[in-house]
Amino acid sequence: MENLKSNQEYLDRTFTKLDIDELTLNNVIFEECEFHQCHFLSADLSHCKFVHCLFEQCNLSLANFPNTRFSNTEFVGCKLVGIDWTKAHWPKFDLYSQLSFKNSILNGCNFFGLKLSESIFEECRLHDVDFRNAELQRSLMIGSDFSNSLFMQTNLEGVDFTHSHSFDIDIRQNKMTKAIFSKIEALDLLKYLDIKLID
Repeated sequence: MENLKSNQEYLDRTFTKLDIDELTLNNVIFEECEFHQCHFLSADLSHCKFVHCLFEQCNLSLANFPNTRFSNTEFVGCKLVGIDWTKAHWPKFDLYSQLSFKNSILNGCNFFGLKLSESIFEECRLHDVDFRNAELQRSLMIGSDFSNSLFMQTNLEGVDFTHSHSFDIDIRQNKMTKAIFSKIEALDLLKYLDIKLID
């Protein structure tokens, strides 16, 4: 099994069943790389770059990414519990900062204030996630469970929430123009209004 080292560049590599739990890496660049069934539990990856990378069935829970940059990175079937994404590096003008999460668990993650327009959260479990002040316009957030997640002053314009559920979104405190919801779940949006619904 290959051991990753700091201050290295990895281009177009595939890593399978790599185990770097609790490892510290600095200044590593991964470009066009794939990670399959790898373990990054509580790892500390500082000042790294992930460019056009894929993580599949990986465990990155409690990993720390201070000043690490993600560009067009996709997570499929991954466990990403308790990650503070605000510690990563998000350039003001980056057309490729979108993230894609599919069939993944992101409970307890923090996206507070991040600009992640056109990102993808598809068929994910997003319990207790902080989306306050985030800019998520035109994102795809379909078929996901948002139980106890926080939305406040969040830009949700044009976001597609089709088949998502258990969200608690105050339509008076968030930007929601042209957002899309399934009809039944959309009724939950009315609870903050002083109205009564009658069958």
